Amino acid sequence: MRCRTDRFESDWCHRLGSSLKICLVAHALRRHDGQGRVNFEVARAVLERGHQLTILAMACSNELAEHPNVQFVQIGSERLPTQLVRNVHFANQSAAWLRLHRTEFDVIQGNGFVTWEACDVVAVHFVHSAWLSSPVFPFRLLSLKPGGWYQRLYTVLNARWERAAFRSAKEIIAVSRRTASEVESLGVTQKPVRVIYNGVDLEEFYPGHPCRSVFNLSNDYPLLLFVGDIQTPRKNLPTVLQALQTLPDVHLAVAASIEGSPYVALAAELGLADRVHFVGKTSRVADLMRSSDAMVFPSRYEAHPLVVMEALASGLPAIVSAGIATGESFADACILIEDATDAKAFSAAIRQLLADTPARSRMSERGREVTKEMTWEKTGEQYVALYQSLAGSDGGE
Repeated sequence: MRCRTDRFESDWCHRLGSSLKICLVAHALRRHDGQGRVNFEVARAVLERGHQLTILAMACSNELAEHPNVQFVQIGSERLPTQLVRNVHFANQSAAWLRLHRTEFDVIQGNGFVTWEACDVVAVHFVHSAWLSSPVFPFRLLSLKPGGWYQRLYTVLNARWERAAFRSAKEIIAVSRRTASEVESLGVTQKPVRVIYNGVDLEEFYPGHPCRSVFNLSNDYPLLLFVGDIQTPRKNLPTVLQALQTLPDVHLAVAASIEGSPYVALAAELGLADRVHFVGKTSRVADLMRSSDAMVFPSRYEAHPLVVMEALASGLPAIVSAGIATGESFADACILIEDATDAKAFSAAIRQLLADTPARSRMSERGREVTKEMTWEKTGEQYVALYQSLAGSDGGE
């Protein structure tokens, strides 16, 4: 029986087990790209189950774009001058395309504010409204410099636009319970927000032999690892640098793009140039994790950071700020510091952990144990089950 695009015929075909037509709207779908990795894994889950997938994105991995069941529509531009301009341009173009084609799909999923058009499902990886109201939000009106004004404007506008995206969605997915609560507190939905945790690739991230020489690092010193964007203060690298000042024998590897970052100069100003190694943004983060003694991640705000899950899966003990949502599922596998900006507390925790080999071993074992319960396979199953539920009930109406 051939399935027609008529909506009645489409529903009839679904009941016979036919594939769905799903549209995924995201800025990027790439393996080594934070939120882009989540989109990448959701797309793979859709395709593994035989569904048809259309991708609207600025960038997409060849693995997905060249798949026979994928239509990749490249819109927007990563070359535009700022993230705000890129996002608005993408929202305009994706909305125009969706207005012409939305009746062709059973389910359309967006990610936060990504398009002006309403989406059936909106996945929430970050709540700008919550970040704006956070006590550690650094862009306060009385202390803003030009770069700070941009960061504040970016957050204020996204906080407004994301409310509209949440309000128009039939289903909202949050990547943690705390993120779900933050969305629900906005009063934009009458139903509970569904929680689907991000996953981790246990075949890529696992304990193993160190290979520091690949990164021009020596085996002669304890090595901490920091992974994250260092263009803005949210990931909070300065707190790690301040903590390092009181740990004269400890070195730090920073895996991040240094373009436009003020923190290379700051490390030099603090007398740390010979102990802080900026290795750049790398696709070999798993090797770097296996080569380190501990991760430090004092981020001011996160929903459910992949990098911490990857560290734990690699058997790497992690010292993190308690404000990030990782604490709700991995609290006993990490050392949690209440104040993300408390350099003394981070210094004390680092010193204690590096001196306690049995504690590092216990944390390594526990981290590997808890991440076994949170794989990309399980994450993908839950996303696809939601799509099937929406399509089978005519969008839940």
